[in-house]
Amino acid sequence: MDTNYKVPGQTSIGHVHLKVSDLKRALEFYTGILGFELMQMYGDKAAFLSAGGYHHHIGLNTWYSQGMGPAPRTGSGLFHAAILYPTRKDLAAILQRLLDLGYPITGASDHGVSEAIYLNDPDNNGLELYWDRPKEQWPVVADGSLNMFTEPLDVQGLLKELE
Repeated sequence: MDTNYKVPGQTSIGHVHLKVSDLKRALEFYTGILGFELMQMYGDKAAFLSAGGYHHHIGLNTWYSQGMGPAPRTGSGLFHAAILYPTRKDLAAILQRLLDLGYPITGASDHGVSEAIYLNDPDNNGLELYWDRPKEQWPVVADGSLNMFTEPLDVQGLLKELE
């Protein structure tokens, strides 16, 4: 096996497809709260959602999960799906929306390379809503290697982006 292979730098993660227990409830969250567009229903068991008209960024289905409880917190599986916002102001806007709606937030962190808000969808799937700082602002150590960290997010500073 060739151990020197590296995935191309322009590669991106195209979409996430989540199992949900109640498609209507999941659609209310992802379209009504987070603001994704419904692109297509796939019968009454799946839906495809987009930001900005892409075919889909999020797939939701009940094929194996209709009426079921959430996946166990401990064990293998998805830790969270991350949704990258284009600007800090966009992240501030969704944070303000979640606060205005009283939607529970499970965490808020500054990772040096990014700022992030954490929450769970109605099926307890973890979500990270974040924006990346410009690469030239990423923290590095003396040898030039990346120095990511987890510190509390300056929530009030973030919300000042909306002023």
